[in-house]
Amino acid sequence: MRQSNKIINSIRLHLKNSFDRIGNERFKKNLLQAVPFWIASMIAGLAAVAYAKLFVMAEDVALWVFHYNSWLLFALTPLCFVVAWLLVWKFAPYAKGSGIPQVMAGITISAPKTHNLVSRLLSLKVLVIKVLSSLVMALGGGAIGREGPTIQISASIFRSVNSILPNWWPKVAKRNMLVTGAAAGLAAAFNTPLGGIVFAIEELTKTHFSFFKTAIFSSVIIAGLTAQAILGPYLYLGYPKIDNTSGYIFFGVLLVALISGLLGSLMGKLILLVLRWKARLKSLRANMIYVVSCAAVLVVLAILFGTNALGSGKQVMETVLFTPDRHAHWYIPILRICSSMVSFTTGAAGGIFAPALAAGASVGSVVSGWFNLSETNTNLLILAGMVGFLTGVTRSPFTSAILVLEMTNRQTAIFSLILAGMVASLVSMLVDKHSLYDHLKVQYVKELEEIERNEKKDLIVQ
Repeated sequence: MRQSNKIINSIRLHLKNSFDRIGNERFKKNLLQAVPFWIASMIAGLAAVAYAKLFVMAEDVALWVFHYNSWLLFALTPLCFVVAWLLVWKFAPYAKGSGIPQVMAGITISAPKTHNLVSRLLSLKVLVIKVLSSLVMALGGGAIGREGPTIQISASIFRSVNSILPNWWPKVAKRNMLVTGAAAGLAAAFNTPLGGIVFAIEELTKTHFSFFKTAIFSSVIIAGLTAQAILGPYLYLGYPKIDNTSGYIFFGVLLVALISGLLGSLMGKLILLVLRWKARLKSLRANMIYVVSCAAVLVVLAILFGTNALGSGKQVMETVLFTPDRHAHWYIPILRICSSMVSFTTGAAGGIFAPALAAGASVGSVVSGWFNLSETNTNLLILAGMVGFLTGVTRSPFTSAILVLEMTNRQTAIFSLILAGMVASLVSMLVDKHSLYDHLKVQYVKELEEIERNEKKDLIVQ
């Protein structure tokens, strides 16, 4: 330990002496402030790649077990769900769920006096538990995504890099590091740099963008390039055909946006209701029974309806977009919603971005089947459904549209996708004025404020 401290102090002293030799003070300050963002971006990009590869391997194992003997899931899935939940319950309670509400809460309460509170949301410990819990969930076939967790992981990395800066280093606003880390995480997870930038503007902050636009742009680029250097310039979904669509498809986009937006917001509302009910379960035994019950429900759904109930749902999107089976059965959207709910409400780690996209894709596919539309018209409705459902969950129409646009490289669909996002955002207001993330953020902030008050009371008593 002493030897490592000497090495760190030696590196810090060498950096200080090197930067002291730079003449222009303003340039030196700007350069020093940019370096932590660049370093954190490269680490976040590498972490996102490693996490993505492990997540895919875990999903593949679950599918292999299902095809080998689906009844084995009755042992594997409950075991994985319980282990994933216990990891969060025992070691890092705020590693649960998506991770995006935690980042939003961290940004909201970020201040020098709240350092310990933010560390409950974003830290290396939370990062490790987030990765382990979500991977175990994926191994058990949980209908979760890795994108929300990647955002929390990246924000934790940025915060950790900022926390180890020496005292002589020009100060970097902690809130800016968190916002930038989240944007870089989304960009690396989906390979969608514009999506990361728009996400930071639309979802994470209400402050003026010009204050930290350079940091976000550079961090998103570095994290994205780091991921691309290993994975290549891949598209999350590929190149669906949407050329030569019919003029009347405009009405189909509206219909899909209405349905998917309502379903997305309803799923968010139902998740909140279940989580509020589950909060009354105080004992370890009661919570464990609930988690095992969720696992059992997921396994039954998988046995009855196949692999479409398992995993993040990427296979659902790829099937309806790139195979002749482009018209999904009517129950697939309901199946994806149910499997997402029983996975997300366990309290283990796992995101909802990819499951929401899969549910939306199935909505577009089902509606297309009603009218027996062509391949290109079907694909456009599938993309519109993805945007609409994700908007219903997050209330971020522009982020949703840009994400789907970038992961398919279908620029000609931009107007249809923005339309779908806006319509879905409007109809979602009929269900709830606030998104699932907003509600969870407020809940986390209140919980942390209560923790802070209790800690102050304990100090006074002592």
